[in-house]
Amino acid sequence: MSRHRLSRKSRYIAWATTGVVVAAGAGFAAQTSMAATAWPAQKTYTGRAFDTCTAPSLSAMKAWRTGFYGAAAVYIGGKNRGCAQPNLTKSWVKSVNATGWKVIPLYVGAQPPCQKSANPERFTSSTAASVGASNARDAVAKASALGMKAGSPIYLNMESYDITDKACNDATLTYVRSFTKTLRNATYRGGLYGFSSSSAAAIATAANKTDLPGNLWYALWDKKNTTTTDWPWKPTQYTNHSRGHQYMVNSKETRGGHAITVDRNAWDAPVAIIG
Repeated sequence: MSRHRLSRKSRYIAWATTGVVVAAGAGFAAQTSMAATAWPAQKTYTGRAFDTCTAPSLSAMKAWRTGFYGAAAVYIGGKNRGCAQPNLTKSWVKSVNATGWKVIPLYVGAQPPCQKSANPERFTSSTAASVGASNARDAVAKASALGMKAGSPIYLNMESYDITDKACNDATLTYVRSFTKTLRNATYRGGLYGFSSSSAAAIATAANKTDLPGNLWYALWDKKNTTTTDWPWKPTQYTNHSRGHQYMVNSKETRGGHAITVDRNAWDAPVAIIG
């Protein structure tokens, strides 16, 4: 499989070593008390979604519109994005949306200093806040250029790291808070993709919820298409359409003559507002 966030081998090493409805999303109060700005209503999708490294061609997306999946996650930017995106344009987003697909924006930002990977962009304890803000501004610019309007979510891709390393974890939470706050100031909703054993757990279990993302997309490869029965944390967290669950990875599937290797997700969370 082509490089997808980390390579498949690196993702498994990281895993092993870490031990259409319109609604107002819940998540943490830090996101829902979004100041005086008039926020666009959240656009929520509930059902199966897939993510894959390179956005498929428009013909493939049309062929895959069979009803099994209703949403697709796309990597809109970030220096750590693991693949080229020749198909991902504003026209592609508009056309895919017109065929009925929901689109989930994913941004591969800087990664923690203690993470064991070869990602080219990292933050440190001293740069976490500034890099988080800079990454978020870039993410908003990328989303806007693709026709994803204000009110859309942007999911920050945070790979596995040692959350028991306090200095590293504190730096990561600083980075995530800065990223999320900067998104919110630009009227974009915050989300985070991470592992249930590490990066997502750091967000869900943080004692201080200030400026943490209001939507959590957790990787737990148990092959269970659910966002509820295997939710690893308090059931009162991230309720009211704020959860995504990556439950299967590296699944080679063919629809309409188009073979794509995808990760499967159970989705009940916001998706992009396309305009």
